[in-house]
Amino acid sequence: MEKTEEKAESGFFARLKKKFVGEKEVTKPTEEVSEVKEEKEIKKEVAEEAVEKEKLKEPIRKEVQTEKQKPIEEPEEKKGFFTRITQKITTKKINAELFDELFWDLELAMLENNVAVEVIEKIKSDLKSELVDKPIPRSQVEETIANSLHSSIESLFDVSTINLLTQAKEKKPFVICFVGINGSGKTTTIAKVTKYLQNNNLSVVLAAADTFRAAAIDQLQLHADKLGVKLIKHDYGSDPAAVAFDAVKHAEAKNNDVVLIDTAGRLHSNTNLMAEMEKIIRVAKPDLKLFIGESITGNDCVEQAKKFDETVGIDGIILSKADIDEKGGAAISVSYVTKRPILFLGMGQEYEDLEPFDKDKLIESIGL
Repeated sequence: MEKTEEKAESGFFARLKKKFVGEKEVTKPTEEVSEVKEEKEIKKEVAEEAVEKEKLKEPIRKEVQTEKQKPIEEPEEKKGFFTRITQKITTKKINAELFDELFWDLELAMLENNVAVEVIEKIKSDLKSELVDKPIPRSQVEETIANSLHSSIESLFDVSTINLLTQAKEKKPFVICFVGINGSGKTTTIAKVTKYLQNNNLSVVLAAADTFRAAAIDQLQLHADKLGVKLIKHDYGSDPAAVAFDAVKHAEAKNNDVVLIDTAGRLHSNTNLMAEMEKIIRVAKPDLKLFIGESITGNDCVEQAKKFDETVGIDGIILSKADIDEKGGAAISVSYVTKRPILFLGMGQEYEDLEPFDKDKLIESIGL
């Protein structure tokens, strides 16, 4: 929870909020201010000499007084989206051209932070429909925009949700197959999901169906030993579908609740490996197919999820390494693009560092 709160004060969401509300730029006194002070001192000396000579007494005193009263300009305030649009609206309507001009900074910030183009276009369209050619009193501009943005972002997650615990308790064994590319954190995430299920009184069997990557089976065995669960494995190079099948049969025989199947990382463009994945799915008949993607890869993660869904079909998403993601574009984009729910966020290296996804917390982190 602390990690989530820290992220709320930095990274993409904090920067997004600043684009709306603006921020006051703090500046130190410049050399120009010092020069003004020096000029005052010189003029003061001239005035004193003039007083002594009783020459031009009153005009000089007035000039000195004027200089003393000259105010030093306050630091300029950086104007956010709210501020700039408010200054241009009284009770008149804002046209599309002005909206596009004001929205540009926000659009650029979202692009820089890996928000998918489809999402940016949706947010822009939603805000435009609420603001353009609508009479909005100046006093209500900020509230209107905030409400529109809140509704727009909330609607990004309007997809069918998955209650993993409820579903896992309705069928035994409940089979989950994990897919993704190499290095996305599948094996570690599977270990975290195992711990999550154990904490909710569900027994787990692991299937080492990644028979391709060197040390993949050994890595999963290490996690199985630490977590105290059974690992079903064959030799490297063996048929992954056979491993998955044996794991399901073992769970049926031992009355285990859940089977978690680890698979080899693969690109959607690798025809042979994707055919192998299709065979695993056909043989094991998983109840859920979960895509594991690195949050820090942004748009790449979104595109990978989209391609895996098109190829083998996915039911949900887990974003790994979300704790070190300073941009956040994947979290705000992947559900909308794939129409699949985010189940969890990986928030660290420990088994307990798996946080159920909460869209309300995400929206709150923007300050809406």
